[in-house]
Amino acid sequence: MKFYNALMEADGIELESKGSGKGGRSASYRVSVQKNGNLLIGSAYTQLMGLKAGDELEIRLGRKHIHLRQVGADDEE
Repeated sequence: MKFYNALMEADGIELESKGSGKGGRSASYRVSVQKNGNLLIGSAYTQLMGLKAGDELEIRLGRKHIHLRQVGADDEE
């Protein structure tokens, strides 16, 4: 297989792109309410916020948005 891959590469034939190896979907910044009423926030968002297991969030309801703020965060609003 390595021989055939090298042969195709030498001929300039590429069957599939070599990605970073990091699979999965990208964050869409949209979520849906589940049938039981829960709002599930995926790991992509918690990683972006730097959250760890046990971290607490404050939920603020706006007119058209739900804002999540980490409890104890020093940033000013």
